Amino acid sequence: MRILLTRWLFTAVPLVLGVSLLTFFLGSLVPGDAARTILGPSADPAAVAELHHRLGLDRPLGDQYWSWLVAALHGNLGTSVASGSQVWDDLSARLPVTLVLMAGSVLVAAAVGIWLGVAGALRAGVLGRLVDVAAMAGAAVPSFWLAELLVLVFAVHWRIFPATGYVAFGDSPSRWLSSLVLPVSALGLTSSAAVAKQTRDGVRNQLQRDYVVMLRARGVSERSIIGKHVLRNAAGPIVTVLGLMIVGMLGGTVLAEYVFVLPGLGGLAVSATQAHDIPEIQGVAVLFTVIVVIVTLLVEMLHRAVDPKVRT
Repeated sequence: MRILLTRWLFTAVPLVLGVSLLTFFLGSLVPGDAARTILGPSADPAAVAELHHRLGLDRPLGDQYWSWLVAALHGNLGTSVASGSQVWDDLSARLPVTLVLMAGSVLVAAAVGIWLGVAGALRAGVLGRLVDVAAMAGAAVPSFWLAELLVLVFAVHWRIFPATGYVAFGDSPSRWLSSLVLPVSALGLTSSAAVAKQTRDGVRNQLQRDYVVMLRARGVSERSIIGKHVLRNAAGPIVTVLGLMIVGMLGGTVLAEYVFVLPGLGGLAVSATQAHDIPEIQGVAVLFTVIVVIVTLLVEMLHRAVDPKVRT
């Protein structure tokens, strides 16, 4: 475990620094001007220049990045150019929404995908081919297209769930859950197909092993064989797919939050890009990178826990 954590740190620190550096310089190339966005398109050029100087936007990019990096190492991610609020305050206010959206989507993808995969492996034939078709469809169908379809059916036509908006859990648990059903379904269902395909292949491979024949000969029930032995031995690749899926969901949350008007990090990234708010963009990119690094560590730890061969 100590070797794993050491290797993780040596990978994580350069990755976060590299992403912050790349994001800063790429963000500076985005068309637009933060000062003109704040003052308006018809603002006086002298006022725009004065605001440039006051915000430090007239300094060389290298100096701006170095100042941001020194402040970030001291726990200060800077101040939003557009709103004047602290970047960390904006991130911490929106982070729970994104985490809840990702956690719910992962649970849906894992539950639906594993169930379909096991069913496809045990009932080869039509159901197995349907799992393959679903996997290809899930890879081909964009999550934002499915999100719009769900809104059209369940919010506009049947009016079961709200089309947009977010309600905090403390305000109303039932409305909080209702506001998350459609975005979680849009992200989770498109990702469940890949989990189903991996689960089906892994379970079918394990069912051909000798230990399954011996367990059946000893009279062990099929449910116990699948739940206690087959799924555990097939869990390694499934965990890997889930880890990659979580990383991919970070991009999906941006679109889902935009479609469903959720106050998460994705919506903040879109508004910051439109306003050319470099500190806010930096904060979102760094936080996304930290989430990816933490997820990678947790996936490797879980992989070691379910697969003894990895530990050795």
